Amino acid sequence: MVVQVGNIQIGGPQFTVIAGPCSIESENQFMTTALSVKNSGASILRGGIWKMRTSAKAFQGLGAEAFDIIKKVKAATGLGLVSEVTDVRQIEEIAHIVDGYQIGARNMHNYSLLKELGRQPKPVLLKRGFSAFIDEWIKAADYVLAGGNENVILCERGIRTFETATRNTLDLNAVVYAKKHTQLPVIVDPSHAVGIAELIPQLCYASAAAGADGLIIEAHPNPAQALSDGPQALTLETFDKTMKQLERVLAAFDRRLQKA
Repeated sequence: MVVQVGNIQIGGPQFTVIAGPCSIESENQFMTTALSVKNSGASILRGGIWKMRTSAKAFQGLGAEAFDIIKKVKAATGLGLVSEVTDVRQIEEIAHIVDGYQIGARNMHNYSLLKELGRQPKPVLLKRGFSAFIDEWIKAADYVLAGGNENVILCERGIRTFETATRNTLDLNAVVYAKKHTQLPVIVDPSHAVGIAELIPQLCYASAAAGADGLIIEAHPNPAQALSDGPQALTLETFDKTMKQLERVLAAFDRRLQKA
């Protein structure tokens, strides 16, 4: 099955990379990142408008202040945008500026939100909950599908285990299983899976080798100053190097990187 996000198809023979910052912080930050990741081979942007954070005191995103920034960046790059919705009221509010809705790990079990997205025409990128069984993840997707929206992309983003060396544990078993037991495209988020920037490139290559349809990666011009998830964001230079090596890995499996 192929799902179209803007002008880009996910789930076909080509490999798709979605990239951008965890949160949109300013016009300069988002524009710089977007132009750079596009030049490196990303074909869809990511960028948080609202952010669900463990601490209520942490940066929660720009909210509506990000709308004009998004319009300018999309016009300059020609790339589509996937961004997270955390509340049913946000769906209509950002429908005019996003090309796909992301459901974060904390909302995988938010069935009211999933049902409402099932009534929407735009694609849904559904992240696996960090304590969810694969079966629960697939059944969460069924809530969207049952509403009539067949444009669902599954995203493995790591699960919580007894291991504490990394933020989560990337479950590539889930990627292979979902590819064999569903018709939906499956992508991987190595940034949230490991939470440590220096480990992310190798997980990108492993995800491609495991048969994923794409990646969603966090990148930032200056991760040390990022307002959210800085430790897991790649610098723009590292992202570019990772993409070049990723193309070599894909070639070994007779696949190509989809570019805008």
